[in-house]
Amino acid sequence: MAPSYEVLFASRVVSALACAGFWAVGAAVAVSLVPVNARAKAMAVMVGGLSIANIAGVPAGAFLGQHAGWRAAFWAVAGLSVLGLVGVVALVPRTEVPTGDDQPRLRAELRIYRDRQVWLALAATALSGGAVFCLFSYLGPLLTDVAGLDEGWVPTVLALFGVGALLGTVLGGRIADAHLFGTMFGGILASTVVLSALALTAHSAVAAVSLALMLGFTAFFTAPALNARMFNLANAAPTLAGATNTSAFNIGNTVGPWLGGLVIDAGWGYPAVAWTGAALAGTGAVTTVAAMRLHRAAGASRVIATSASSASSASSAGREAAHDLAADPSRTTR
Repeated sequence: MAPSYEVLFASRVVSALACAGFWAVGAAVAVSLVPVNARAKAMAVMVGGLSIANIAGVPAGAFLGQHAGWRAAFWAVAGLSVLGLVGVVALVPRTEVPTGDDQPRLRAELRIYRDRQVWLALAATALSGGAVFCLFSYLGPLLTDVAGLDEGWVPTVLALFGVGALLGTVLGGRIADAHLFGTMFGGILASTVVLSALALTAHSAVAAVSLALMLGFTAFFTAPALNARMFNLANAAPTLAGATNTSAFNIGNTVGPWLGGLVIDAGWGYPAVAWTGAALAGTGAVTTVAAMRLHRAAGASRVIATSASSASSASSAGREAAHDLAADPSRTTR
């Protein structure tokens, strides 16, 4: 229905706002329905929907675009959006509007941004997302122009990426609650390795297809952990935490493909895009290590402070007992 590029661009902006708002609120609702030690599993269920969309929706959209025109793909998205709205109204539990002390206050929620750990978590999310979508945005031309695959193979490879994403989400969600930092670091580091391998072997069709599957797995393996980490840090501001983490993810989704486009415009070729993604992922791994060390240091500080307080209390009690005994020698312990 778009009569011009300007209208199409405006509709894309509106749909992006709706998508970002849905993820922010949806994530907050998902974690509110489960205990703290099951947040990653809850996010895995939600992110699993995105993985299924990658399995079915992205290849289907590419297929429709190739055979029925790009408008057909947008009509399909509109129809699925209506079904999604019906599902939200019918299945999502109603939540009571918070009142009194539970009512959210913007000034209090904004205090989460004073925490360095929050910024490290956001950086890890942005870098992880940017690394993957730097390459994913140009995966189609890499497969056809570099690996030599026929254009008809592109939807199949995109579906394989989605299969890997679903498997990674399920496994990551199962272990992230118990091993949060390990899941984050392991997944981001694995994405670094996969992207580097793809840069080196992009001319091989078999390698490119296999690594696309693996990239989907490693990229979404970290997604539940990244979301759970943010909610753990900003427990007092869950809606703002969901919105902020979604924003970080979208920043990565914007900056990553932009950097990839700069690399292509420079004439360095599509394999260089994979190297760019690997550099972003490697930086994300370093950021995760920094967050892990800061977390452990804060935990050690709390233990030392608690021990010192206990020792001080014991010493004070001892001095009081000695003073009482000196004042009244008849008070002895039998």
